[in-house]
This record gives sequence, C-alpha cells and structure tokens, in this order.
Amino acid sequence: MLDFFSLFVAPGLDAWSTAGLIALSTLTSAITAAFGLGGGSLLIAVMSLFMSGAVVVPVHGAIQLGSNGGRAFIRRAFIQWQFVGWFILGSAFGALAGGRVATALPEPIFKGAIALFLLYSVWLPKPKINRRGPLSTTIAGIFTSAIGMIVGIAGPLVITFLRNLTDRRQIVGTHAFLMTCQNVFKLLAFILFGFAFYDYLALILAMVASGLVGTVFGGLALDRLPEKLFHIAFRAILTLVALDLARRAVLGV
Repeated sequence: MLDFFSLFVAPGLDAWSTAGLIALSTLTSAITAAFGLGGGSLLIAVMSLFMSGAVVVPVHGAIQLGSNGGRAFIRRAFIQWQFVGWFILGSAFGALAGGRVATALPEPIFKGAIALFLLYSVWLPKPKINRRGPLSTTIAGIFTSAIGMIVGIAGPLVITFLRNLTDRRQIVGTHAFLMTCQNVFKLLAFILFGFAFYDYLALILAMVASGLVGTVFGGLALDRLPEKLFHIAFRAILTLVALDLARRAVLGV
C-alpha cells in the first residue's frame, strides 16, 4: 500500500505523511461540502505541520481549487451571481498585493500568522458586511484575497459576505464559486512570483481527486452528524493545531 502512495511523495514528505494528507483531503472536503466551510482551515493547519510556509500556501491553494471548483460545479444551480462580479475584480488585485507579502514572510512569522488567523476564525465574531455596492464589494474581494495569499485561508471571511442568504445550498454554492476564483488568482500569482508547482503536481492531483470523493460522498454521511457536536469537535481540533503552530513559531521549529 505504501508503495502506491510513494508515487505521490513530494519534497519533504514520506509515504506515510503523503497517505495521511491524501486521506485528510477527503475528510476536509466532506466537512466543507456539508457545512459550507471549515475544511480548508483544517487542511492547511495540518499541512503546515509537514511543509514550510513558502510551500504550503501555494500547494494548498492548488488543492482547494479542485475542491472548491468541484463543489461549485455540483451546486452551480444555487450560485447567486449578484455577489460575483466586483468581488472577483477585487480578488485579482488582492492576490497580487498579498503575494508580494507572502513570498517575503519568514517561516516563524508565517506559522504564527496562520495560528492567529485560525484562533480568530474559530473563537472571535466575524465582521458584519451589510452593504454590497460596487466599492464595498471590490474592497471585500481585495482584502479577503490578500489575506488568503498570506495565511492560505480566507473562507471564514468570505462567507461573512454571504451571511444574509438563508438557503444553505446558496451559501455553499456561491461561497465555493468565489473561493474557486480566488484560488485561480492565487495560483497565477504564485506562478508569477516563481513557485515551481511541478515538484508537487502528483501530490496536488492525488489530493484533488480524494477531495472530490469527499465532496460527493462525504457530505451525505456528515449531514447525519448533529451540527452542534460537529462545531464543538471542530473548534477543539483547530484550536489544538493552532496552539501547536504558535509553539513552533515561538521556538522556531
């Protein structure tokens, strides 16, 4: 079995960690498919334990492109297009601005930034965005896209933009499409800044494929899980991972 997973090993990983990340991609995609967000945060938190900051954000972005793209396609009938245009324009500028910062971050600062953002997304209230005119929508796209380039995740912020939608299917579908667009800009920006995706291509494709399995089938099982119990367990897991990342940032390990 390990011989099979060795086909997808990327620099800095072994067959065991590769197998674990591929399995984790299935789980985290299922989490996001069922609850709208959360899987991407858990995925990058665990990936950060195995990969350096200069690697994990672009690789995670490529994986999330497949996961979000598949979810957007499945939920395409529920996408609320009135939220899309100006947000995407802002996201393109945000990716360029955030990419310049991300490529210059020292490793301890990167890990500390992810840890703080995870704790924020789990425990603190999110900003309320009530106006959606062209200017405010563009600014929201710029800000969330730049944050996504620096810490790898912007889903918890992007979904606040959709907080007035009452249908979970509309929230999941629209959020998936907006995140797909941001992931495209993220990949283009990192390519522009010289990241070599080729060394990680096999791992990315394997995690995208396993993520699609989670998107299609995992959500059916997770829908049976009481939402309150899920959120308690999910907060506990993310908090522990964030604290470990903070420890690594302080100790420089």
